[in-house]
Amino acid sequence: MSVLYIDADACPVKAEAERVATRHGVRMLLVSNGGIRPSRNPLVEIVVVPEGPDAADMWIAERAGPGDVVVTQDVPLAARCVEGGARVLKPNGEALDARNVGQALAVRDLMTDLRAADPFRQGGGRAFSKADRSRFLDALEREVRAALRQG
Repeated sequence: MSVLYIDADACPVKAEAERVATRHGVRMLLVSNGGIRPSRNPLVEIVVVPEGPDAADMWIAERAGPGDVVVTQDVPLAARCVEGGARVLKPNGEALDARNVGQALAVRDLMTDLRAADPFRQGGGRAFSKADRSRFLDALEREVRAALRQG
């Protein structure tokens, strides 16, 4: 049985993920440190993990495996989930898999080093757009279908 795991803290596509999960009858787990609004949807469960660094990430990584889909912006979490056999999507619809997650980790580490070396190099890139949301919906639909075939 496939599960859709959402790294829910600061995830901008929870509602879109719920729509896809509902369409396919897939259980969806919103994992966070708290503060997530409950859903009336019986397929959606909220998992509140203890406070602490990476508690939600560790919880997801310990459970996600083949046939599951994980939505996260956290590249180290994505790498652990890919290693465990799960399918991983970023909220902008970009898929992370065995072919590209290493490069994503390297870029993340480089950007962390650059920000540490230059305290004025802060800020995040561009805003989340309607096009990102649309790409995510299309990508999640593909990944959930593939996961259901796999699982």
